[in-house]
Amino acid sequence: MFRHSQLESVKAWIANPAHAAMPLHARIQRAVRQLIVDGALGPGKPLPASRALAASLGVSRDTIEAAYAQLHAEGFIDRRVGSGSFVAEITEFTPGRRRPRRDTPVSDPAPALSRRGAAVFSGGGVREMASPRPFAHGVPETRSFPLALWERLERQVRKEVGAQSLFHGDPQGTEPLRRAIADYVNLERGARATADRVLVLTSSQQAMSLCATMLLDPGAGIFLEDPAYYGARKAFDAAGLDCVPIRVDRQGIVVDQILAEPQRAKAVFLTPSHQFPTGATLALDRRLALIEWAARHQAWIIEDDYDSEFRYAGKPTACVQGLDPHGRTIYIGTFTKSLFPGLRIGYAVLPPQLVKPMTVARTLLDGHTAPMAQLTLARFMEGGHFGAHVRSMRGVYAERLDLLAGLVRKHLSDFVEPQVPIGGLQMPCLLTCDLAEHTAVDAARRAGIELLGLSALHAAGDGRAGFLMGFAAYTPLEIESAVRRLETALRAVAR
Repeated sequence: MFRHSQLESVKAWIANPAHAAMPLHARIQRAVRQLIVDGALGPGKPLPASRALAASLGVSRDTIEAAYAQLHAEGFIDRRVGSGSFVAEITEFTPGRRRPRRDTPVSDPAPALSRRGAAVFSGGGVREMASPRPFAHGVPETRSFPLALWERLERQVRKEVGAQSLFHGDPQGTEPLRRAIADYVNLERGARATADRVLVLTSSQQAMSLCATMLLDPGAGIFLEDPAYYGARKAFDAAGLDCVPIRVDRQGIVVDQILAEPQRAKAVFLTPSHQFPTGATLALDRRLALIEWAARHQAWIIEDDYDSEFRYAGKPTACVQGLDPHGRTIYIGTFTKSLFPGLRIGYAVLPPQLVKPMTVARTLLDGHTAPMAQLTLARFMEGGHFGAHVRSMRGVYAERLDLLAGLVRKHLSDFVEPQVPIGGLQMPCLLTCDLAEHTAVDAARRAGIELLGLSALHAAGDGRAGFLMGFAAYTPLEIESAVRRLETALRAVAR
């Protein structure tokens, strides 16, 4: 018969609410198995007779027999006619080699990661808030999205395509969406794109990771804007690249620093339409100089056009890819900022010679993007709904930016100076008081407000202190309320 402690352990396992979904015989079988695995029941030890254990547990004998039968089938016990049931002689569970008991604290050793794995892990990844709160950056307004229209288009696709949309998709992307993307970037961004040069991905982050691993060897140099988008820096660091920071001024990345050491890197990463986080637009002469540099040194330009749809002053400039006659520019775009984050569709417009290699590499990551979402988006774009939505949101966002800038000047003038951008979904603010950046950010977070510090976006961490304030996803009432809470929080820590 079981000792009292062993019997109580089995009873506790059976009564545990976490195991309630299991049949009773399975709970008993798991409980006895755990006693064996933990070494509480050693090899050769007899188990209680099924009739006796059934009486002790208040269950039927058939239930115990079913549990013992499963333990025997799995090799944990031996059953001998006329003698009873015994714990099997398994070397792994002999007293000298018992596994540690579950209730014994076991040290958690550091994972044996590769150098690349360690770099990825130490970088912390890129995490987005599931339910953003003011003033989380880079988040579009989703409450105004025409969801009923989207659902109607999705039903049309499902009816026409049927079960075909349930199979694996083309790793390069569905042809209708690639065609719609090419038409859009050619018309709106002045790109040189055709459907066969578009690679549909899940995000711009995936595109950057592909570029890092497919175009450059570990240790190779890449010029990077300073300050820079943290997701790009982490993608390139994780690939083992040598990130060479290049200063940014009011006209974008300072090309002179690249031309002074043209062979130090084989690629440059840019956000030329709306530099992240400063909001600067790369001057035309600098764009042309970079195109010439890339052609002369067989280097690559990785152009991230992450929120170019939302420009509130002046005329948009053509993308670098459209100005490049040499085919050295990879153009990256996303629908996460223009439509909604849960869509998970981005894309890259590639030079012809990179289409097949990049598509093959993509098959090793996630295979393909969901065909149903692609086909629905293609129809959304073909019907003119994408353009209409962007125009509508552009007006909404412009009003919210004006409101936020005015409220910051009114309520936070003792602390920050707003740097009102000409586009995008967030506004940089520079600290003008004695508050440390991390103090301001931490105080805001305690008040339920999300800010992204600016200094950490600089390679050396020596940039001017401040923070980014996202405004696109929040109503005027939410913006005003959050600014007032932020004022209260900053005044509290300033004292």
